[in-house]
Amino acid sequence: MRLKSLMMTILGVGLAGGAVMIAQEQLRRSQAAADPTIVRVVAAAEEIPFGSPIEGHKLTAIDWPADSVPAGVFTSFEDVLPTAGVDPRRAKRALAQGEILLASKVSDFGEKVTIVQTLGENNRAMAINVDAQTGVGGFVTPGDFVDIVLTQGKNESLRAVTILQNIRVIGVDQTADEDVDQPGIARTVTVEVTPDQGQRLALAQKAGQLSLSLRSLHIQEDKPLEAIRLSDILLEKSPVAEGAPKPIVKVRRGTTDVQEVPVAGNPANATVSN
Repeated sequence: MRLKSLMMTILGVGLAGGAVMIAQEQLRRSQAAADPTIVRVVAAAEEIPFGSPIEGHKLTAIDWPADSVPAGVFTSFEDVLPTAGVDPRRAKRALAQGEILLASKVSDFGEKVTIVQTLGENNRAMAINVDAQTGVGGFVTPGDFVDIVLTQGKNESLRAVTILQNIRVIGVDQTADEDVDQPGIARTVTVEVTPDQGQRLALAQKAGQLSLSLRSLHIQEDKPLEAIRLSDILLEKSPVAEGAPKPIVKVRRGTTDVQEVPVAGNPANATVSN
């Protein structure tokens, strides 16, 4: 039984190696006879999740205009795949099927890939404790952008203020894959912040409860938001805009006389008299 398993393993490795060699040879031949205005570049033959090893069967070669080849592109499988005994490169971010490989998207041979590689220059990763209510019901996923709202105080002194806007979510619990689109209740959300924003966020977590506000894809401009207090929403009157039409009821007196009467207060409590 063990011998059979060993033979199957050796066969699988041999087939995988053969597929890589065939692909490499096809790439060499196509480049030798290709139009000089076209370059054959290495791309993902299938989806490659964040942190996954770059393997031969996951790669393909596609045509690309020579005058628009991005910096850091790979034109040879040998530059992407490891030699015998060398650890593979890994995806620094999720790669879609058909996406060309760039040096900025994959690690060096044997390099460890962590969430740090997804951070912008001089930025930090910081975790926020959330639950179903404060984490937008679990609909926040890696790659989303959120505003962070601090709620602080008790009773009449209760207030809320947006402390950070347009903050990128880079992880939900232990998941950093931006292709995840299934909602789930999280306990922590990790966000990307500047050093100054990180200090503000650390203080805010101690001062009160933080909630996430999931942003629309179409927000063009952020504006400073003032804090709002409980007294601001406990109004004596309902928040109807000035000049808005008032509800009316029609009152019929007799068989022909019909009058329209504006309703004061709650229309549900209005009475009609004949």
